[in-house]
Amino acid sequence: MRTTAWALAATILAGWSGVAQAQTAGAGEPVEYDLRFDNAVHHEARITATWRGIGDQPLRVQMSRSSPGRYALHEFAKNVYSVSATDGAGRALSLERTDPYGWTVPGHDGTVVLTYTLYADRADGTYSQIDVTHAHLNMPATLMWATGFDDRPVRLRFRPYSPDWTIATQLAPTDAADTFTAPGLQYLMDSPTELSDHALREWQVDDAGVTRTMRLTVHHAGTDDEVDTFAASARKVVDQQIAVFGDVPDFDYGTYTFIADYLPHVSGDGMEHRNSTIISNTRSFQEANFSQLGTLSHEFFHAWNVERIRPAELEPFDFTRANPTPSLWFAEGFTSYYGPLAIRRAGESTVDAFLADFSGTLNGIVNAPGRAYGSPQEMSLRAPFVDAATAIDPTNPNIFTSYYPYGQIIALALDLTLRERFPGVTLDDYMRRMWQVHGVTERPYTPDDLRLALGAVTGDQAFADAFFATSIDGSALPDFAPLLAQAGLVLKPARPEAAWAGSAQVRATGTALMVAGAPAPQTPLYEAGLDRGDQIVSVDGTAMEF
Repeated sequence: MRTTAWALAATILAGWSGVAQAQTAGAGEPVEYDLRFDNAVHHEARITATWRGIGDQPLRVQMSRSSPGRYALHEFAKNVYSVSATDGAGRALSLERTDPYGWTVPGHDGTVVLTYTLYADRADGTYSQIDVTHAHLNMPATLMWATGFDDRPVRLRFRPYSPDWTIATQLAPTDAADTFTAPGLQYLMDSPTELSDHALREWQVDDAGVTRTMRLTVHHAGTDDEVDTFAASARKVVDQQIAVFGDVPDFDYGTYTFIADYLPHVSGDGMEHRNSTIISNTRSFQEANFSQLGTLSHEFFHAWNVERIRPAELEPFDFTRANPTPSLWFAEGFTSYYGPLAIRRAGESTVDAFLADFSGTLNGIVNAPGRAYGSPQEMSLRAPFVDAATAIDPTNPNIFTSYYPYGQIIALALDLTLRERFPGVTLDDYMRRMWQVHGVTERPYTPDDLRLALGAVTGDQAFADAFFATSIDGSALPDFAPLLAQAGLVLKPARPEAAWAGSAQVRATGTALMVAGAPAPQTPLYEAGLDRGDQIVSVDGTAMEF
């Protein structure tokens, strides 16, 4: 059963309770934001936020510490300063700060107008960047919010630095070109926005008789022909991903937006959101030979897998802490499987290129020392420590295996196993089952739901239970040689007769070999007692010569 975008948004919001509330505020007057970029040359925005109908309780405002799609903590408050507040009559209000993350306005007349300066100079999926070329805004890194006002509607006005700037966002448009709305805090914080002189390409897809609009916005220094070429490839990939699920997500407001920045001064990244994605790369289309398509494919698959087929631990998203889930091997890993697969199905990569990519990933996971220290679920729970997380103390690199390639290889194993054991059943059927049960309904799933769905698709719950016990709760992988043989592929050691010291990096320093990385356990370098930073000056009494 289908519904309108507005009715869908209302249904979604009914299930979004937001973070813990220190005060009660029902739906009421919109929260308003006014964003100015007059000092863009110095990476600053001046932002004013207004709350009305507050009541007589103190108002707590703060910056987020986490961001949708990212799993580690990020202290966005560090880039906020020159904070001031007035009441509804324009009288100055006092501010109290008792922790690093926010401010409290203890007294007011029911209205608080808060103004602050934001410094922003990193363009990727987590942070914001403001300069004379664009305002690239990730909302948790940009906007303060007030505790207890999660369900208030939001109205934002952007004041572009340059008259050439237009606005790309999943926020709902209004009659004013510079003004947009959001139904509440959860949607607001999930809505990245780009203001720049960017190219725009649009096309429509059919969703069982309902038209959905795809928008591709590209901020780059290349040509219009390059954008046309990229858009044509993107359209083919989008079609292949729709074919996997047999359905198009009911995008709120009827539109999905790719927001792309391909410029030397941005940072490479991709970040999924409910009805949009931020994708960035330091290279131009020409320099990268349009390889940006890989990130686009990965992120768009998230429109189904993680945005609507959503782990229960991420719903609602808590902006005050890390948001871990044991299911990233599925949410991110299976998406990593389908990203390149959709490109190959679309005819936008060769068989050789596709297999070379998977060969490298398979080799890495089969030989990954980290699998001895934890299952895919365990690796998923370590995401807050590795997903763009920062720390100054070193960690043991051999105890973690990224859930991206780990899950990608599990998806490969399951797809090949299904094809071998259950004629006519593929991983596509499993994804469709998850979509129908948890995506269309937007009922968040648990790890057990993933296991039960596999049993339903195969008609063999014992198989599903065994697969999860072995390769999801445990860290064993199947024998890939017979699985790959189905496709006429041979799996064998690359150089079975060659001597091998281990997978750690070594580099010449003139008179010695420096061990640049920590050797993996059960390798010759490890067993010899060598570790990161050690120098090999001789072997069996023979000095090293270069």
